[in-house]
Amino acid sequence: FPAAPRLLLLAATFLGGLCPAAEPAKISLRFDFGAGAAAPGFTQVLPTTLYTDAQGYGLEPGPAPTAGENGGEDPLQADFLTSAHPFYFSARVPEGNYRVTVTFGDTRADSVTTVKAELRRLMLERVSVPAGRFLTRSFIVNVRRPQFPGGAVSLKKPRETVNEAVAWDDRLTLEFNDSHPAVCGVQIESAEVPTVFLLGDSTVCDQSGEPYASWGQMLPRFFGPTVAVANHGESGETVRGATGAKRFEKVLSLMRPGDYLLIQFGHNDMKGTTADVYQGQLRAWLPQIRRKGGIPVLITPMNRHRFEGDKVVQTLKDFPDAVRALAQEEKTALIDLNAMSKTLYEALGPRESMRLFKHEGEDFAKFDATHHSPYGAYELAKCVLEGLKKNQLPLAKSITLDVPTFDPARPDPAARFQIPPSPGFTAERPLGD
Repeated sequence: FPAAPRLLLLAATFLGGLCPAAEPAKISLRFDFGAGAAAPGFTQVLPTTLYTDAQGYGLEPGPAPTAGENGGEDPLQADFLTSAHPFYFSARVPEGNYRVTVTFGDTRADSVTTVKAELRRLMLERVSVPAGRFLTRSFIVNVRRPQFPGGAVSLKKPRETVNEAVAWDDRLTLEFNDSHPAVCGVQIESAEVPTVFLLGDSTVCDQSGEPYASWGQMLPRFFGPTVAVANHGESGETVRGATGAKRFEKVLSLMRPGDYLLIQFGHNDMKGTTADVYQGQLRAWLPQIRRKGGIPVLITPMNRHRFEGDKVVQTLKDFPDAVRALAQEEKTALIDLNAMSKTLYEALGPRESMRLFKHEGEDFAKFDATHHSPYGAYELAKCVLEGLKKNQLPLAKSITLDVPTFDPARPDPAARFQIPPSPGFTAERPLGD
């Protein structure tokens, strides 16, 4: 996570009330990482190239990477940046979707790179390149601002304006992580692709700090560079709250025909209203989405970690049933994450399933029965993918080919989960329960 100086700068930006451009320009940016001569048409990024507003690109504060030499005839592959610690690179861009293309490779050593974007969104998982080889991978990153024509999202202060400000700023930020990242170059281009919007609570949104995570920030890793994932979820939210804060209005302002909106609420709603009212609030959204040409997908809230013996106890009352009934009545696609999470938790058992949730140590100290660990978020994202497939939605065709069919009754062992943590651990619990 970018260091404190950047957070203070971002907070000042929000207080300044900057407005977005009316019509974002087409962007094409090309950066050559390393100390050698830059490839023609590329801008050089050295270990000392720090981000400034005047420059509009550069490395974020934190441990500086080092430059490596590859040699060879291709000037883009001739050098690279690497580090024993995660490092961040940002470029200023307008709100929109961007195709990011990264070239990896080190002639002298095997490289392994995990790429995250913005607020710890997983984009590429452990890209392994043998020594002497090079590989180019592309993915789509969504960049957003709070403003929209006629209004702005009411961001939570200081949570969203400081801790989560990188999710709302005017930069596209990349995190390069893992055992030996070797980044030769980065290209950023405007992308006209369908958008998968997400609205939900703390179990969906992009969590700012380890060891918390949500399925929404794992989801981009599982799609090819043909769709964007735009996560507008937020901790502590309800359907009513997301409407009042204009999160739903913001999504509608961006929605185009063929876009999707995945909706998962319930954990917080059940504490302040009835299932019937909650269902009615969701129902009111559906015709508005369809008038924009969007495709709504309703998702039942996943279970909390509560067992009686070896069986999960339903703590969400009749709220999951309200979503199921609404989907049937409105002929809307339904992903039954409540049912799949029950299967997932019970497959691991009362104790081992605790690894799916935020915890500390092998004794599961400070265990959180609602919010998930990166491992748990990853497994739940796979459940969501299976739901897309089961509904035979066209979106399922964009799931990457390296993702096999997932059976919640046969989860991935926790020991095989190797995504490196991002910098920036937090003791602050996400809002909501």
